[in-house]
Amino acid sequence: MKTVLMVAEKPSLAQSIAKILSKGSCSSRKGLNGACSVHEYMGTFSGQSVRFKMTSVCGHVMSLDFIGKYNNWDKVDPAELFTKAPTEKKEANPKLNMVKFLQVEGKGCDYVVLWLDCDKEGENICFEVLDAIEPVMNRPYGSERTVYRAKFSSITDTDIWAAMNKLGEPNRNEALSVDARQELDLRIGCAFTRFQTKYFQGKYGNLDSSLISFGPCQTPTLGFCVERHDKIQSFKPETYWVIQAKVFKGKESPLTLDWDRVRVFDREVGQMFVNMTKTSREAKVESVSKKEKAKQRPLALNTVEMLRVASSSLGMGPQHTMQIAERLYTQGYISYPRTETNHYHDNFDLKGTLRQQANNPFWAQEVKALLSEGLNRPRKGADAGDHPPITPMRAASEGELGGYDGWRLYEYIVRHFIATVSQDCKYLQTTISFTIASEGFSCSGKTLISPGFTEVMPWLGIPLEEAMPVCERGDVFTVEEIKLVERQTCPPDYLTEADLITLMEKHGIGTDASIPVHINNISQRNYVTVENGRKLKPTNLGIVLVHGYYKTDAELVLPTIRGAVEKQLNLIAQGKANYQQVLQHTLDIFKRKFHYFFDTIASMDELMEVTFSPIAATGKPLSRCGKCHRFMKYIQAKPSRLHCAGCDETYSLPQNGAIKLYKELRCPLDEFELVLWTSGSRGKSYPLCPYCFSNPPFRDMKKGMGCNECTHPSCQHSLNSLGIGQCVECEGGVLVLDPTSGPKWKMACNRCNVMVHFFEHAHRVQVAQESCEACEASLVAVDFNKTRSPLPDGEMQHSGCVFCDPVFQDLVELKHATMRHPSMTRGGGARRGGRGRGRGRREKKPKDKMAALAAYFV
Repeated sequence: MKTVLMVAEKPSLAQSIAKILSKGSCSSRKGLNGACSVHEYMGTFSGQSVRFKMTSVCGHVMSLDFIGKYNNWDKVDPAELFTKAPTEKKEANPKLNMVKFLQVEGKGCDYVVLWLDCDKEGENICFEVLDAIEPVMNRPYGSERTVYRAKFSSITDTDIWAAMNKLGEPNRNEALSVDARQELDLRIGCAFTRFQTKYFQGKYGNLDSSLISFGPCQTPTLGFCVERHDKIQSFKPETYWVIQAKVFKGKESPLTLDWDRVRVFDREVGQMFVNMTKTSREAKVESVSKKEKAKQRPLALNTVEMLRVASSSLGMGPQHTMQIAERLYTQGYISYPRTETNHYHDNFDLKGTLRQQANNPFWAQEVKALLSEGLNRPRKGADAGDHPPITPMRAASEGELGGYDGWRLYEYIVRHFIATVSQDCKYLQTTISFTIASEGFSCSGKTLISPGFTEVMPWLGIPLEEAMPVCERGDVFTVEEIKLVERQTCPPDYLTEADLITLMEKHGIGTDASIPVHINNISQRNYVTVENGRKLKPTNLGIVLVHGYYKTDAELVLPTIRGAVEKQLNLIAQGKANYQQVLQHTLDIFKRKFHYFFDTIASMDELMEVTFSPIAATGKPLSRCGKCHRFMKYIQAKPSRLHCAGCDETYSLPQNGAIKLYKELRCPLDEFELVLWTSGSRGKSYPLCPYCFSNPPFRDMKKGMGCNECTHPSCQHSLNSLGIGQCVECEGGVLVLDPTSGPKWKMACNRCNVMVHFFEHAHRVQVAQESCEACEASLVAVDFNKTRSPLPDGEMQHSGCVFCDPVFQDLVELKHATMRHPSMTRGGGARRGGRGRGRGRREKKPKDKMAALAAYFV
């Protein structure tokens, strides 16, 4: 019997599709990577009985990166990244072992059906899956077709079965367009980012950003925000004057009239008109016009419009919105949320979709009325040829969706869909024109005739207004008041996320899938801050960068060049442009721009000098340099680091924690004073030498290692002196005593977040030279005060193994661990020596007390 392997993009999608295709009769098991399940059932395929295996990946299987040595910022010239540096595909998440998992499940299969998301990224993942499984699949007979592609837009029985019955092929051109975008963004972004990060962070201490990044899409996105900021800053308010007139008739309420000339910018001219109109106490009606007007129902919903509304009306950021929309899609509540189309095809089942919403109390009345009176055909929008508009696919309640934002987004999508098949909103606009003396004035009002779609979208309805007075041409009103009012022009406001999304779509910056990512990036990089009302206000760093690009090469920040690149990428997807030619041509352009930017960086630096402080003038003295023995300054702004003004050297530090001097102790190798990094009272802490942290002293050490990983044979702060034993959770980590943690003593893994609390209130804890015979962990010597000793018989001192000694059993508490210690789960498997002494591995059966301690750890 032949086997068909089917692969979806997410585990939840695989489960839903398998449930539909197997009609609920599939069996499920976990895959070897623990993240993806495999659902199996029997069925027919191409007229034969087969065994189906449905599984998934977790997004992209592979990611593009430079080969090893080109990832070293210090040893590689950024200019080499454009063409010379080779790239390779690496597993996107090595911990998932996705390639091995796919090969295990694909081995011996005869056919593969690809159920990846139906967009360009999904097509790219199709070929990543095929690269993994085709070498292990059974060879086809002759020219037999073995690879199939399912095209679908929602997780409904109808759509899934329709896709299964009409399988196509994966689109190589669309996959290549994604490959091109990935390589362009990698090479261009890394080259500019590395150069400007190293250049500016080496000169200025208060940039407050760990990475001065450049992106072909990210930078024009920031440019829009700074352009609006510049307009606000350069805006000069102008004073103008308007004439305000109030008139009444009989006992009716007075009407406020608008001046036909609108406004004047000369006060004397305005006063002249006021004096002229004040000569008459009557306002004569010149005309009364009544026009029936319509407010159009919305177009069908696409991704960009959903993101705009979610930001402006629901207060939800674009990336958060997309995460929620994807969850609603995978759960089957809405159709595919990434689409540029806002037009329904003639064969779309609008009535069936609407009928599903007939029992929801929030909009049941409007839905039932539409079903009985007949649906209005949606407005004709644009068909991008990708997916149908975002549409509700099944009914849901607020409780079902589990989360406030999930329900709000689903509610909007439903209301928007109902509105597209509703009638337009109709109203009567009445305009009355007056003359006072010889000056023209008018007033207008709206009266609702038929609410149409605004019944289901009431926030877009016609606001209630006072009824206009009944009058006709020739009627006379009495003038109650005429006055000259002084006002000022106002500056534009900062761009909202909705405004920015509109500009990005207009100029072709990013795709419906990547727009949220670019907006999130400029916020994460500290280039803009999100203010009240989801307004994006540029920071000093964002402003200076954009102004600097304008001074050096405006095309780096203008949307024109990226918009042109996006058009070329779309041509690759359509098979109208050559992948290699587009790639090479674009890289050549940006390589020349990079060299010019490199040569003219001084013009951007002039702006930096005005805004930011030199690194030597930033920070506060903390520890002494081992070379000149002067105090180095600790710079807290991101990225935190130490700077020696005497040597003009800057030293990296661990991030996301606090740094303080470590007892004025010095490194035995270079005489630098040690500092202590800590993540807080409940977290880890360890000492480090600033010089060794950036310049590893031993071959088996890497950049960024502290004393808790240093293999110095005799230093009292090193792993060799304070290491106790192998980590209970991660592979390769060692539990190291934190000598600063007393009286709440603890040891922490030097690789992961595991911490072991022990010997609370002990006077002294030291790591002994001897090792445990059972597990080879280093023994620990503990001294307690007589009044607080928990040791038996009031003893104040004891030496033993933290893991095996029964005396220590109740004095040890594991934090953050999710797995047992290796020696506990395998009946006493050997523990590697914690301090690099090269001890051999032995196996001994642990004592009964040890089993109890193991249970306590878990």
